[in-house]
Amino acid sequence: MSEPVDRPEQRTTRPTTSEAPFDPAQHRFGDAAYLEDLHVGQRFYIPSRTQTPALFSAFQLASGDNHPIHYDRPYCQARGHRDLLAHGLQVAIQAASGAGVFPHVLGDSLIAFIDQSSRFLAPVYAEDTLYPMLEITDLTPNRSTGVVTVAVTIHNQDGVLVMDGRHRYLIRRRPAQA
Repeated sequence: MSEPVDRPEQRTTRPTTSEAPFDPAQHRFGDAAYLEDLHVGQRFYIPSRTQTPALFSAFQLASGDNHPIHYDRPYCQARGHRDLLAHGLQVAIQAASGAGVFPHVLGDSLIAFIDQSSRFLAPVYAEDTLYPMLEITDLTPNRSTGVVTVAVTIHNQDGVLVMDGRHRYLIRRRPAQA
């Protein structure tokens, strides 16, 4: 006796009678965190990413920065670098908050990314793996909004701090209950 064959064309999905219709507005991380829900020292992990030659090429294409230090290995080695040197902004974007959960935690309370700063402390080469982290360092309340300041750190696979800086975000305060 043979096993029944599972054919995708024969499967159907029927909502149960208690299931509400799908609402895209409800397809989100969770309820928004407002300024009052956050605290200094709160950390937001961003997954690691290896800086492959493909990322170097993509960044070069997007930025138009075609200095040979970023794509010519003999040029790099003649200047004392072990491999292609990453663009500074290529390193900085590894801390894009949207690559982690931070903006999803804020949800609809997030109004704007205000500004950022970066200090490049050690070289980043092709095939280095970077580990970004955001940590809240300041919460500045205003009337109906507030500013969240996060320290940004990026370490490489050897534990070397290759970049630090800060981001600031404008977010809503919790609405008054009616």
